[in-house]
Amino acid sequence: MADQMPGAVGISRLSVYDSVAPDGLLGGTPHMHLTCSEGYVVAAGEGLVQTLSGEGYRETPLRTGTVAWFPPGTIHRLVNQGGLQIVVVMQNSGLPEAGDAVLTFPPDFLADPAAYARAATLPEGGVPGSDISAAFRRRDLAVTGFLALRESGPDALQAFQAAAARLIAPKLPAWRERWERGALQAALETGRQIDALAAGDAGHLGRGGINVLPAPSEHGRHGMCGLLDTYHATVA
Repeated sequence: MADQMPGAVGISRLSVYDSVAPDGLLGGTPHMHLTCSEGYVVAAGEGLVQTLSGEGYRETPLRTGTVAWFPPGTIHRLVNQGGLQIVVVMQNSGLPEAGDAVLTFPPDFLADPAAYARAATLPEGGVPGSDISAAFRRRDLAVTGFLALRESGPDALQAFQAAAARLIAPKLPAWRERWERGALQAALETGRQIDALAAGDAGHLGRGGINVLPAPSEHGRHGMCGLLDTYHATVA
């Protein structure tokens, strides 16, 4: 357990795309997580995050020093207005990498898992040096669907959420295993520590130390919202 990040979160550094989407804005791919909250710490530049949820549509400015976060079910899209770089904190490390995100493709793609997979999967998984134009094509398709959702009202949003849930259903058993090994174990360990302290047992304090990741383990992967430098910590 000591090898995990605190709370079994995931950390990455994101340089938000600065290419033009179909609506003339620069930025990333709108998408929604189904089980993971996401947080931003803005490290440099400026921009905004567009969100669509049960609260409606919002635009939240992002400036150096801003911290913002949102729960599962929030469709979000980053817009780059100049050098936007973010440290991204993801709940449930391992689940986002296992597919806990659905892009806002038009309904025909969401209804056909094979068509969705073809449109969502990047050549070579988006590794550094691979064809970035594929990431932009994926982004543009999702932006087209997002713009339609934004104008269509709450019924369309609920239909998208239901379609997303159907799409990821086959992945749920594997997600549960990852969650049990990661975030659940981290929370349970805190409970065990509280119980031990209540019983006068401070033995776990003798197992202190430090873990260090001196640099990202991967640089420049083509992510949904930009180029990712990812820190990989072990999940027990």
